[in-house]
Amino acid sequence: MTSEKTQKPHDRMAAYLSADMTAVNDLIRDRMASEHAPRIPEVTAHLVEAGGKRLRPMLTLAAARLCGYDGPYHVHLAATVEFIHTATLLHDDVVDESAQRRGRPTANLLWDNKSSVLVGDYLFARSFQLMTETNNMRVLAILANASATIAEGEVLQLTAAQNLATDEGIYLQVVRGKTAALFSAATQVGGVIAAAPDAQVQALFDYGDALGIAFQIVDDLLDYQGDPNATGKNIGDDFRERKLTLPVIKAIAKGDAAERAFWTRTIEKGRQDDGDLEHALSLLNAHGTLDETKAEALAWAEQAKTALNTLPDHDLTQMLRDLADYVVARIS
Repeated sequence: MTSEKTQKPHDRMAAYLSADMTAVNDLIRDRMASEHAPRIPEVTAHLVEAGGKRLRPMLTLAAARLCGYDGPYHVHLAATVEFIHTATLLHDDVVDESAQRRGRPTANLLWDNKSSVLVGDYLFARSFQLMTETNNMRVLAILANASATIAEGEVLQLTAAQNLATDEGIYLQVVRGKTAALFSAATQVGGVIAAAPDAQVQALFDYGDALGIAFQIVDDLLDYQGDPNATGKNIGDDFRERKLTLPVIKAIAKGDAAERAFWTRTIEKGRQDDGDLEHALSLLNAHGTLDETKAEALAWAEQAKTALNTLPDHDLTQMLRDLADYVVARIS
């Protein structure tokens, strides 16, 4: 049997919040049903039942509980967060023309792009129905703003991903949009529904924001130095898909004219030859940008833990601290 100390932080959190998580899963199944369009539960069940960690809804439950909440609406908000996340995944897989997610065929591959887009729209609509049931305008504003920010981040990435003028500031804006916005909204609404003091709500937002940024930077770093068996991605997928991520942005900034010509050909123009990935990796190593990227991920994880100092001393606060360490453990 796994001891509590060797369990992963999100598994410990899931065990601690198991009754709440069961209620969230029941609500998700109930609200993804559709009397008139059986395709909707078929597509959503494929993704929702795929065995994701349910990290974002768990953050909402944890934030509410550690702030002393004992009402029913943290469950609605956690389900809302998962619906928003699932809707964005359905849309992302169409935009990215992905064939796999979490080791299984994507919905757009099993069904078609139209189904994925329309079911994603349905889940967004469902998420807003759930939000309104809390009768809390502040919660509604936070999640509505996050939904807009996520979409904005995805559109910004479309124009920034293959443009060598993209700098670290734009990269951070994309990451805040497509990843961190839902993390920070997830933690923030947990504090708001618990009527926590403003300083605690801000701390929860800051934690989610920094955790989300660390999470995405780690993901981008593992694309160049991860274990494909552990990540489910091949080394260099982002390079092949011509995505400008932090290690490459840093290398371009340090490169000479010949190196810039290489990045222009492979990323901007998309003309890639045998050996280009190996050359790209040699440039990242030569300029030390993988190590620099790792240092930034670790710094964001520390920032997330520092934000928790304002929050009540609680078992869940420690689990959130451990979670920040765990997110960067794969690279440290």
